[in-house]
Amino acid sequence: MSYERFESPPATTPDWRARLGLYWRLMRADRPIGWLLLLWPTWWALWIAAEGVPPLWTLFVFSAGVWLTRAAGCVVNDYADRWLDPHVERTRERPLATGAVSGREALALFVVLMLIAFALVLTMNRLTILLSGVGLFLAATYPYLKRHTHLPQVYLGMAFGWGIPMAFAAVQGEVPAVAWVLYVANIFWSTAYDTWYAMVDRDDDIKVGSKSTAILFGELDLVAQGVLYALAFSALALVGRQAGLGNFYWAGLGVGVLLVAYEFWIARHRQRDLCFRAFLHNHWVGMAVFAGIAVDLAMRGAG
Repeated sequence: MSYERFESPPATTPDWRARLGLYWRLMRADRPIGWLLLLWPTWWALWIAAEGVPPLWTLFVFSAGVWLTRAAGCVVNDYADRWLDPHVERTRERPLATGAVSGREALALFVVLMLIAFALVLTMNRLTILLSGVGLFLAATYPYLKRHTHLPQVYLGMAFGWGIPMAFAAVQGEVPAVAWVLYVANIFWSTAYDTWYAMVDRDDDIKVGSKSTAILFGELDLVAQGVLYALAFSALALVGRQAGLGNFYWAGLGVGVLLVAYEFWIARHRQRDLCFRAFLHNHWVGMAVFAGIAVDLAMRGAG
């Protein structure tokens, strides 16, 4: 007697669930480091603009917006790099590189993510809405810079930090000088930490003709990064002075400097896995700066 008709069929993942899993990976939602590196500067700006905890709805809009725009940025980046990623060890298994997701699907996902982000921005004031158009342009065009310039990391800093002027616009209705100084600080910081990331792929990028600051700096990469981090912290010091921040802020910056020094120590031999570890470590740098801002403003309010 056969028992085949009484046996349960083998468990399989439904097609729709498998597709969602691929989209999740395409958005890099399984790797939150990119979201965090965007979130900290946005929170720096929100807290300084509000001189403390910002309005909760504004905090939600910007936090969710950071996640959505970062996800959209990853999608359009992989779309632009679908010719390159199959040849790079770290990226060859990405959904677009393997063909598991089509270019048309990626573009549709990018549009959906940006529309949701824009719907959130529409709840803010007119200046914030206008500035969001610049943010969209920066996010959509960044991935193509590596074909034409060795400075895509600088452009990444411009795109990653655009939430800073938007945050000031949302809270204060204007973008004061301190916001632009903070924006410049973030550009220096983003360029520095993304150069760690570029050092991981440097050999593969040279083979396929892609460009980056890691290739541009060459043997002087660590020196150049030291200059970039020094400029970033100098700009953050100027922000602290302009915003009237006190000892807790300076302590946060001090911790950030020590964390960066540790990055240089672990990646001093330029090993790929340790350069990637140094890149990831910048999450703690951003957190240290934010903690200094938040605690200083909280103590000021309590006083």
